[in-house]
Amino acid sequence: MDFSSLNWLAIVVAGVSAFVVGGIWYGPFFGKRWQALVGLSDEDIRAKGHPAVIMGSALVLTLVQATALALVIPAGSGIGSALGSGALIGLLFVATAFGVNYLFSRNALGLWGIDAGYNVAQFALMGAIIGAFG
Repeated sequence: MDFSSLNWLAIVVAGVSAFVVGGIWYGPFFGKRWQALVGLSDEDIRAKGHPAVIMGSALVLTLVQATALALVIPAGSGIGSALGSGALIGLLFVATAFGVNYLFSRNALGLWGIDAGYNVAQFALMGAIIGAFG
């Protein structure tokens, strides 16, 4: 793998953008439903874990995802192609892996929909951004 040819600005913009979309996705869009499905009350969220550690770790992991995506999307592929590649990776790799885990852990289909949907959206967004910088 050639990390020297990666566009690090594109990776940072893609990762931060996906992180922001996650805040919206798990906030106003699906936050309360997600909380109910995972069994977390507002009090649990305030009391369990350090918010800065959770958010900082989530941002770092999202940047790792953006880096991995930049490694597999061909340079110069363009926005549309890269968006499609990202969406397919989100759907065919990430969402299906979640699906297998959620089946065995007996998680609700709605939780899979929220989590898988976010991953498809974030990988499509990151792909589009990486493609735009291409």
